[in-house]
Order: sequence, then structure tokens, then C-alpha cells
Amino acid sequence: MNLKKETVGRGRDEASGSGLPPPSPPPGDGQVGELVASLNRRRMYREVTLALRSGLRDAMADFSFLRIRGLRNLLKFLRSVGDSDASIRLFRHSQTFPELQVIPVLFQNTLRQSKDNPVVTLDHIFGVEPMKIIGPATDSEVALALRVLEGCCLLHSGSASLAYKHKAIKVLINILSTRGVLEQEACLDALLALMLDCSSNQMVFEECRGIEKVTELIKDEQGGENISCLGNRDHIKPYVGASWIGA
Repeated sequence: MNLKKETVGRGRDEASGSGLPPPSPPPGDGQVGELVASLNRRRMYREVTLALRSGLRDAMADFSFLRIRGLRNLLKFLRSVGDSDASIRLFRHSQTFPELQVIPVLFQNTLRQSKDNPVVTLDHIFGVEPMKIIGPATDSEVALALRVLEGCCLLHSGSASLAYKHKAIKVLINILSTRGVLEQEACLDALLALMLDCSSNQMVFEECRGIEKVTELIKDEQGGENISCLGNRDHIKPYVGASWIGA
């Protein structure tokens, strides 16, 4: 019996003097929960980044049908982001990176002013270095871009400030005065989102006499008919899909 005790004691002394760390206890529920939460955050960040990169790539394309596809994907992504506070935080964080910002892509492509489009001549077409020709934005494309703009501003106040740098209010006032009912409805909603908690855009709207222009549009006979249709969204669903405010 004494021999067994001495053998056990000697084994313990050897183990303690070998320098090996004692076996660690199994992870508790708290550690497992933190690991799962961290993995979920990484997964959500990858999904947000992938959705933005894919949508923005198409939204910068030369052809309208590709830009429409990209804008539809961006709008679908924004609607899904609005269902989760964690996704909203990730989207806001993503807009701090220039390569993932949505607003510049909108105003450099679909919402670009028509006067920015250069006049194409035969010299440009048959010259040594032909000029790059970009397809014009269609009505449905402009309406989609305005919905995406509205969604970005509602989810991220910094997007409204960024849009101010691209003269967003002046661009939208021009769209409101020159485009059809499809764009006018989306334009009114986007204007409200741009001016929400953004004094800079509010001041520009006043300088552009925005209220007077909206009033003139309502008083106009054709404009009155268009504005009266704004409450009915059924006629734009085939073009825009599901609008930002509600399907």
C-alpha cells in the first residue's frame, strides 16, 4: 500500500515538474456564444460587402439594362437591410469606404445631368481613339435610382450629406420638372429623404424655390393628373419592382 502511494506521488511530482500546462477546462456557454456571435458578424459583413460590390458593378455599366439590374439588386439589398439593426449598422459602416459608397455611383451614372453627356460626332466614332459611348438612362432606370437614393438616405444620414456634394437637390428638381410620372413619384419621396435631418439640402431646396416648383407642377393640368396618380403604386410596380416605402 505504501509503495502504491509513493508511486502515485512520484508521478504527480514528475508531471508538475515537466513544465506542461494543466489541462484547460472545456469552454463555457459564454465563450461559445461569443464565438457564434463573432462568426455571424463576419458572415453578415461578407454578405453586405458582396451585395454592394455586385450591385455597384452593374450600376456603373455602359448599358442601361445592366444598370437596371444593378439598381434592382441594390434596392432589394436595402430593403433586406432595413429588417435588422445589425445589418443597418454594417451598411452605415460600409458607406465610410469609398469603393462601397452608393451615392457617388448614382450621380455619376444614372442620375448624371444630360448636359454632362458630350455630343457624339463622326470624328469620335471613326477616329483613331473612338469615344466611349454610354447608353442613356431610361425612365424606369431613373425611377429605380431615385428609390435607391431614398433608401440610402433613410438608412444612413451621412448619405444625404454625401448627396449634397453631388448637388442632389438641383438634380432632383430638374428631374421633377422634366420627367414623367414614373420618375416624379420617386423624385418626391427622394427629396423628402434628402432633406430629412440635413439642413444643407433644405437650404438648397429653398434656394431652388423647390416648394414653388412643386406647386406649379400640381397646378399644371398635366402635372395635376400625374400627381393625382402618385397615391396609386400599382402602375409602377412592373418597372420599379417594390418601391422602398412599400410594395
